Amino acid sequence: MQDVLKVLDERGLVKQMTHQQPLIQQLEESTTFYVGFDATAESLHVGHLLPIMVMTHFRQAGHRPIALVGGGTTMIGDPSGKTEMRKMLDEETIAANAKAIGGQVKDILANVQGPKFEMVNNADWLLKLNYVDILREVGVHFSVNRMLTYDCFKTRMERGLSFIEFNYMILQSYDFLTLFRQYDCRLQVGGDDQWSNIISGVDLIRRLEQGEAFGLTVPLLETADGKKMGKTEAGAVWLDSRLTTPYDFFQFWRNTHDQDVKRFLKMYTLLPVEKIDAATEVEGQQINAAKELLAFEVTKLVHGEAEAVKARQAARALFAGGVQQGAIPTTKIPQQRLNAGINIIDLLLECQLVASKSEARRIIKQGGLYVNGERVEDIELSVDDSWLEDGKIAIRKGKKVHHRVLAE
Repeated sequence: MQDVLKVLDERGLVKQMTHQQPLIQQLEESTTFYVGFDATAESLHVGHLLPIMVMTHFRQAGHRPIALVGGGTTMIGDPSGKTEMRKMLDEETIAANAKAIGGQVKDILANVQGPKFEMVNNADWLLKLNYVDILREVGVHFSVNRMLTYDCFKTRMERGLSFIEFNYMILQSYDFLTLFRQYDCRLQVGGDDQWSNIISGVDLIRRLEQGEAFGLTVPLLETADGKKMGKTEAGAVWLDSRLTTPYDFFQFWRNTHDQDVKRFLKMYTLLPVEKIDAATEVEGQQINAAKELLAFEVTKLVHGEAEAVKARQAARALFAGGVQQGAIPTTKIPQQRLNAGINIIDLLLECQLVASKSEARRIIKQGGLYVNGERVEDIELSVDDSWLEDGKIAIRKGKKVHHRVLAE
């Protein structure tokens, strides 16, 4: 079988794993694995895409995925990575969220070939548990002293850790045990903030079933400018088209920082690494073609090829004028002036996008100005002819104010 761990490592999708050599041997044959998604919102967001990408690679390599929606664990709330207790949701909301999230994962997994995948909801077994029985069977194997050394609890001790949250690790471990018993599931995959929960499940299976199980985590990402991946000024970038339109989803990826393009192409697309290397071994503004490739591939994976094509066409039309010719204000600048370079603040004034230099500086400092889809952070930026794409430069102020500069 394909060495899926090598593929994942080459793409930067592995942070930690348990028992590396035995896991390599286990994956020499078709192995059932699972990824869990709690139903805390009505949609997954971009941050959830990494474990889903790991699922697609495992499935392509011949392994059997289980997508677990946490209809039961969501009622408790995971303290991992949180400074405060999660908001308690009612059962009806959790059930609706679980149904929507399950559909999103199913649609993405359907885009790749491989063994049949299972969709499960841990509410089906967790909500039927007898409290005393679970304490006797499972709770007895958890050391409170050891649990308090895990980061997911240590970071919460100062603000206070509720008893209900303290049970989350036990329930997630029980999920792994249940899937091991029912499906011979041998591997759990999750974000790196789930490491302590995952290894606790591995240990529980060893203690109760004398079975061999494994864990693997994916990195928690920040962009090149230090921001949490998937977060923008407007909030999270959702996979649900009602919350984030396919066009805005496309533009999020199209606006990727230059330094992140190659990394994100490897992580968030199924394109061959050789093609990614070729697309990103360019200089200057040529990287924009790779950004568009990234945006198209991720949008296609999440929303389908038809929506990806429409989003790409709309983005190109907005930049070039296209069908919106005349709708985008335009300023013509002599080619010689562009060759010499124009300070970004002076250019904004000339385009009548700001009323004063102080307004221009404030917009830039607040992160509200983009040139050719790239956020401007330097008030001393010189815009010259190297910024021209097909004789045009696209400027955006905020979310909706677009402008074009034409060289003449």
